[in-house]
Amino acid sequence: MRIELATAPGDPQRPNEDYASVALPASGHGGALVLLDGVTPPPDGDDGCTHGVPWFTARLGGALLELSGSRRDTSLADCLSAAIERTTDTHAQTCEISHALTPQATVVTARWDAERVEYLVLSDSVLLIEAPDGTVTPVLDDRIDRLRAAGRRLAPLRNMEGGFFTAAADPAVAARAVTGSLPRGSVRTLAALTDGATRWVEVFGEGDWTQLTALLRKEGPQALIDRVRAAEDANPESAGALYGKAHDDAAVILAEL
Repeated sequence: MRIELATAPGDPQRPNEDYASVALPASGHGGALVLLDGVTPPPDGDDGCTHGVPWFTARLGGALLELSGSRRDTSLADCLSAAIERTTDTHAQTCEISHALTPQATVVTARWDAERVEYLVLSDSVLLIEAPDGTVTPVLDDRIDRLRAAGRRLAPLRNMEGGFFTAAADPAVAARAVTGSLPRGSVRTLAALTDGATRWVEVFGEGDWTQLTALLRKEGPQALIDRVRAAEDANPESAGALYGKAHDDAAVILAEL
């Protein structure tokens, strides 16, 4: 088994709001990965929380990783729900958790054992699943993409019917995630990426998901992030026009099973 991860802030002067981690049990027969992309509040926007997005992603990510690894008989959606509830409880008495901009994040989590691979994706981070024959299947929660294609403004549609969903303060949002399960033998590689890393495909068109997976297997996650940064420097207007910022936090986890 090969596990590699890398993450880098979009702005060295600001904290990285992404989270990436992997847990491998002592038995060596399975594992779990968690990747979060914290949602940056507007520069002049009050989110009602005294802690901030990096605190939130660290708390939520740590809780989700522990629950995903220790509660093997609990679905990933239920693990996410419990992790959100646990995180919410830690600051419900000090912060305005009902605020529309309360700290929140996209979520990718996957776990595997000798029999199966389970996965969950919420919002616009991506999980790539490579089969033994090299076929790559992206697991996408495409609600944001559909809203953008329709010319809709995203901010008023966050965590509401007809819009899109992120992990914030409401545990019930876990039921909105894209989930699934595959036989362990049908999966060779898992790759989880925040949208700061998927820009290589989605913004700059440097390759498709299969080529991105091949790049990760050959050169590793840091090489992908380096290539994204080079593309951002060469074409700052491309990413800025779509995402509102020329550089974004980027995180990648590669797990060759």
